[in-house]
Amino acid sequence: MPPTQAESVIRSIIREIGQECAAHGEIVSETLIAFMVKAVVLDPSNGFNMDRTLMKSDVQNLVKLCMTRLLDTKNPSLDTIKMQVYFDMNYTNRVEFLEEHHRVLESRLGSVTREITDNRACAKEELESLYRKIISYVLLRSGLGSPTDIKTVREVTAALQSVFPQAELGTFLTLSKKDKERQLKELTMIVTGIRLFNRDCGKGGEGIDDLPAVLHVAIPATMQHIDYQLETARSQVYRYTAILEKAANDP
Repeated sequence: MPPTQAESVIRSIIREIGQECAAHGEIVSETLIAFMVKAVVLDPSNGFNMDRTLMKSDVQNLVKLCMTRLLDTKNPSLDTIKMQVYFDMNYTNRVEFLEEHHRVLESRLGSVTREITDNRACAKEELESLYRKIISYVLLRSGLGSPTDIKTVREVTAALQSVFPQAELGTFLTLSKKDKERQLKELTMIVTGIRLFNRDCGKGGEGIDDLPAVLHVAIPATMQHIDYQLETARSQVYRYTAILEKAANDP
């Protein structure tokens, strides 16, 4: 079965299961249904062959099996599946987290970037204003320090002037918009590197947090909170297990 046709069949099955659940008074999300369909199909004990096209009888059996599991609200396994779905929908791996961070950063810097790349400064005052905007951009993009802290601004200004003096603004203005954006990012990395190096040497780093010290405090506190939550969950599991064992021995 072609991929597009298979996807259409699966969507149809998901809709049918959702409607059937609603008819029985249970509103189930399509995400949970899709997860359940996948789990049922991949379970060898259900006898589905992934190498052949699903027949009408296969579809009916698949719908029936999924319905049985989704409507059995007293079955702990359903809650387990719901937790798996919630985790899959909400967990973000490191790559996705960084990509999202970059997207948010770009959107927040959008107006500042346009003010710089679209600038047509000519007079001395206009060029000075443009240079201050570049300093703000570099500081905001690095995220190391506040643009309202005069000591931080002075440090960034000194670092920027060492690699990109104001006299080079004329050349910068002749670049294309794309090249300007690229150079702004490069300047940010260079200036940030200078500031981090100076901080390591004990000669600068205004507004840069001492991350090792912060983590030294934050990690134990976080672990303590996780241990507390884990112990609470473990205690509840023991209690539920005892109740189930007693019910099994004495209905």
